[in-house]
Amino acid sequence: MATKIRLARGGSKKRPHYSIVLADSRMPRDGRFLEKLGVYDPMLAKDNENRVVMNIDRIKELLATGAQPTDRVTRFLEAAGILAKKVRSNPKAAVPGKQMTERAAKKAARAAAPAEE
Repeated sequence: MATKIRLARGGSKKRPHYSIVLADSRMPRDGRFLEKLGVYDPMLAKDNENRVVMNIDRIKELLATGAQPTDRVTRFLEAAGILAKKVRSNPKAAVPGKQMTERAAKKAARAAAPAEE
C-alpha cells in the first residue's frame, strides 16, 4: 500500500484548518486516513509556533518506511529541519504576462513621444 503524508482540510468556509495525516494514496483528500500526525492552521501568524504542530518522531519513522510527503508537507518538514532543503526553480515566475507586457510597451511609447517633440 502506497502511503502519503498529506493535508486533510477541515474548518468552515473561508476559515481553513488542516490536519496532517497519513493516508493511503488512493483515498480522497478529506476521506479515510490511517493516522493523524499533526495540525496546520493557516489563519495564525507565520511566526506563531502553533501554526504547524507535528509529531516529528512518528513522521521520521514513517519516512524511513517509505511514506511520501506531499509538496506542502515537504515544505513543513524542511522548515522543521527533518528533510534537506530542495532548490526550487520557477523561471516563469519573474516573466510578466501578456497584459503587463502590453502596458509596459504603451508606457514606454508614451514616455518616448514627448521626448521626440
